[in-house]
Amino acid sequence: MRTSTARLAATTEQRTVEAMATVARGRPPMTERRKRIIRLQIARAALELFTDKGVAGTTGDDIARAIGVSTRTLWRYFPTKEGCVRPLLTSGLEMMADRLRDWPAGLGLVDHLDRTGAFDEGGEAVEEPVAALIRMTRHEPGLMAVWLDVHRAAEDVFAGILAERRGTDPGDLAVRVQAAALNAALRAAAERQALRAGNAAGEGGPGGMGALLRVALAALADGFGPIRP
Repeated sequence: MRTSTARLAATTEQRTVEAMATVARGRPPMTERRKRIIRLQIARAALELFTDKGVAGTTGDDIARAIGVSTRTLWRYFPTKEGCVRPLLTSGLEMMADRLRDWPAGLGLVDHLDRTGAFDEGGEAVEEPVAALIRMTRHEPGLMAVWLDVHRAAEDVFAGILAERRGTDPGDLAVRVQAAALNAALRAAAERQALRAGNAAGEGGPGGMGALLRVALAALADGFGPIRP
């Protein structure tokens, strides 16, 4: 597990650097970069402790001690121990937001995602430490609350991007429905992949996150039409 967590560390930090380079305007202050790094360190330590000791068996003091900060400092970054893992749950949603920002006006979303590699094997993959965290949400209400809140925030981001693309208001009903539907498809696909990763026996159907996302979006495209025999 420590090796997997180390791999997650490198991957997450790389994605953070890439997101900062593409989304931010100009180079952010060193203090902001440092805050991002500390948040990721806290998140990784919390995940490892939750995995080893369980959520109930882990305290804020434990998490703070694991990265060498005071508990008071820890609570300045996150309001609850469950909230400490939040940065690990946002990377896939941030990648989708970036893809939406680059979505050409003359192309459908599924075609755009296909062309940009979102459906490729591993294109939107959920690494196993994060998959394990997603599986924990099924029986840990505090973690489920964080997972749902991450998606609630993402839905607002998606709505803003879609509204700008359509030249309308983010509160427009059509925009909100599209943002909510896309958000639901991403969450369902991530949860399905996480469950499959934790099932040694495996199960049928499309394998990776990219294939699952394609199926989820296809369901949105024709799920409300007539039922075909």
